Amino acid sequence: MATTYDVRIYEIDVYKGKTTTTYWVQWKVAGKLPLKKRPFKQKALAVSFRADLTSAARKGEAFDVATGLPVLMSRVDAQISCYELACRYVDLKWPRSAAMTRKTIAEALTAALPHLFTTKRGRPDDRLIRTTLRRWAFNTNARGSDAMPADVRAALSWVERNTRPAADLADTAVVRAVLDGMTLRLDGKQGSPTVVTRRRKIFTGMLEHGVEIKALPSNPWPAMKWTPPRIVSGGIDRRRVANPMQVRTLLAGVREQGRIGPRLVAYYACLYYAALRPEEAAGVIVPRNLVLPDQNGQWGKFLLEEANPHAGKHWTDTGRNRDSRQLKQRAVGEVREVPCPPPLTTIIRRHIKDFGLGPGGRLFVGERNKNELPILTINRIWRKARSAVFTQDVAASPLAGTPYDLRHAAVSTQLNAGISPTQVAEWAGQSPEVLWRNYAKCLAGGEAELRRRVEAAYGTRDSAHEPALPSPPIFV
Repeated sequence: MATTYDVRIYEIDVYKGKTTTTYWVQWKVAGKLPLKKRPFKQKALAVSFRADLTSAARKGEAFDVATGLPVLMSRVDAQISCYELACRYVDLKWPRSAAMTRKTIAEALTAALPHLFTTKRGRPDDRLIRTTLRRWAFNTNARGSDAMPADVRAALSWVERNTRPAADLADTAVVRAVLDGMTLRLDGKQGSPTVVTRRRKIFTGMLEHGVEIKALPSNPWPAMKWTPPRIVSGGIDRRRVANPMQVRTLLAGVREQGRIGPRLVAYYACLYYAALRPEEAAGVIVPRNLVLPDQNGQWGKFLLEEANPHAGKHWTDTGRNRDSRQLKQRAVGEVREVPCPPPLTTIIRRHIKDFGLGPGGRLFVGERNKNELPILTINRIWRKARSAVFTQDVAASPLAGTPYDLRHAAVSTQLNAGISPTQVAEWAGQSPEVLWRNYAKCLAGGEAELRRRVEAAYGTRDSAHEPALPSPPIFV
């Protein structure tokens, strides 16, 4: 560890943003640039940290050139590797996280850790490493399990031996290499900005935990100037949004898919006519979450209070593929009321008559699995229905590519029908701001009128009525 006594400490730099004020402590070590920086949200904390640096310099303490901190402050647990730090972070988050969040954390850290290996010698196959990390290493319940296959155990042993010390993460060059690597997909192409942002937040959260447990001296992220991929805020792709006739054709096509298809018509219909999220429709229990009228052709209503997202049995506490959670962006026990239009009540009543209800009144269950509706069945039947009712060119397009696109079609249809965006947002379980940002491009009906007005402003392009052009001016 290189040390120096050449330290220069500057005054606190105050940055006033639109929503918050940041106090930056800045100092130079060994005369090298860039400056070492540490941000604070409170002035008192910044003053205290600067005082610690000043006191150490006056006492003649050596400063670590790499971290910029006094040696006594920068001492860390050198025995912890980046792999162990990642596992500790997973274990910290596991108890209070939903199943999908656990899975997302594992996927983010799986994308990060391969960029922290120290060698390629004896490295297992990349696919095996990814499986080992995502499925076993970054799963609190699975790590150390007797069920771990021999090849996975061997790959995990290699990872443990050949991962950088966590203290190396104090080096901005190391962190930058990880961040740059996390932006790429497996095929080497640029990843989705949304996914990259999510991964970056998880990775920097791990860095903060490393500082907390003294696995690294400081979090270099706040002082870094790293540009993530630009987030495209274009909203929903209009090409994915089906019109009412296309949706009815698709639902009819679903009904023709063998003995399984008819069981799923009502499920897809809930996504379209009530704009339910797939995990919300999968968790509907009758009559607790659905009030049906006595006969067809009347309105009913959903009283949603729970969602059953599919995460996989490896990530849930129950061992089932679907987790049981409160509604998205809602408190536990909060209920969202959604109208059930007459066409949907007719479809649901027919579904109950033909297939009955599952255990506990569950509306949608599998043919064999009576505890939940399998996600593989949902996606498989949808793909078969699209191929059956669409031409080859249309089937190759994004139109209604996934069941979730039925929800997009529902919201777009309601907005184009003139229903208040605030009301549509309430039914869909979104804020008006998010709704407008996502669906503004899906509004239709005004373009023809705008074109007519433009033509009126310029005059018609019909040759018989084309206005005569003025004569050019004559200059003498």
